[in-house]
Amino acid sequence: MFKKILIANRGEIALRIIRTCKEMGINTVAVYSTADRDSLHVRFADEAVCIGPPPSRESYLNIPSIIAAAEITNSDSIHPGYGFLSENSKFSAICKEHGIKFIGATPEQIDGMGDKSNAKNTMKQAGVPTIPGSMGLLLDINDAKKVAAEIGYPVILKATAGGGGRGMRIVGKEEEMEAHYESASKEAEAAFSNGALYMEKYIEEPRHIEIQIAGDQYGKVCHLSERDCSIQRRHQKLLEETPSPFMTEELRNKMGDAAIKAAQAVSYEGVGTVEFLVDKHRNFYFMEMNTRIQVEHPITEEVINYDLVKEQIKIAAGISITGKNYFPNLHAIECRINAEDPYNGFRPSPGKITTLHVPGGHGVRVDSHIYAGYVIPPYYDSMIAKLITIAQTREEAISTMERALSEFVIEGVHTTIPFHMQLMKDKNFKEGNYTTKFLETFKIQ
Repeated sequence: MFKKILIANRGEIALRIIRTCKEMGINTVAVYSTADRDSLHVRFADEAVCIGPPPSRESYLNIPSIIAAAEITNSDSIHPGYGFLSENSKFSAICKEHGIKFIGATPEQIDGMGDKSNAKNTMKQAGVPTIPGSMGLLLDINDAKKVAAEIGYPVILKATAGGGGRGMRIVGKEEEMEAHYESASKEAEAAFSNGALYMEKYIEEPRHIEIQIAGDQYGKVCHLSERDCSIQRRHQKLLEETPSPFMTEELRNKMGDAAIKAAQAVSYEGVGTVEFLVDKHRNFYFMEMNTRIQVEHPITEEVINYDLVKEQIKIAAGISITGKNYFPNLHAIECRINAEDPYNGFRPSPGKITTLHVPGGHGVRVDSHIYAGYVIPPYYDSMIAKLITIAQTREEAISTMERALSEFVIEGVHTTIPFHMQLMKDKNFKEGNYTTKFLETFKIQ
């Protein structure tokens, strides 16, 4: 087992990893930018190293600084959390070159799944259902028009190196193709230094359902059931739940088997997710594979009593998994609490938290790094907490969430708490009747 893990991340996920490491008897090293010197992950780690100024590219994305921090602290492993360098194959490779274990996927696995066009071809060969679309990358606008005519409109253009909805455009008819193609390519080039696009048939009324998987170094793979991530704004998730209210036992088994095939196709090592779009007829299609821990992993942990971060660390240390699949025996919901103003287009709201009261009680979990007096920096993702409720039934989980949200007091900045309180009372949400388009007609009041 590792003696010392450096956590190449910040905020709630860094604190989350520190907690598991302490329980396992592993020393931890926090890294931080100058904007995060007062963050709780810095306070609770055994050691802390400043790696640069506030901009991510000069700190949390600064590979030489992170490797140097690992070497001067004699860290034998690095946990990247999610975001930042968690799916960076170059970082994974450099860790290996320096004799530091990267607690995540190998460079080959990251590259194989990181390029979405290649990933789709790999899944096809593995027998995993994929969305009809281009055979690899589009050559130019004329090629895009040709493929769209073959598969039928509407279609969606996607950046092959994309994420977070950037470089993505829905095209309803041929006349729109040229403008959307150019804007998607330019956005992808600016965001990822790669303007290459591919095309898929646009699935109408879709659910976004992902399957949690784990694989070890010895070829064993298991799934840990599904999470429904369909409540999202501009392709950014706001709420997740498990089990999905749309799921049937038959569909769960089929999707679980497909996720295992996907992981086996790349000899996957670690924990990760295979993400699918599911249409209204319960046909499902591979979308992408995330080769890291997910933001929403706590709801899976709660319904199957399974510490996913601990499992990540054990797998990286060479410990074999059982290979047993897991199924939910409770219901859990996660609301992402962001420092954003839901009444003003979800505009980011950095600043000082003047008052804080965190909810508690049976069936409530809060993962967060904030405290009264904490200053939310403007440089990073706006998520400041994850509120999770757990109950015997979905109805009870919603009721507990309503109560917990009413207790959650954060003053000094705007947050998404009022949005979630309204969502819990929505008739369609309560009935589980929602798709990824739900928030396009949901009026914030």
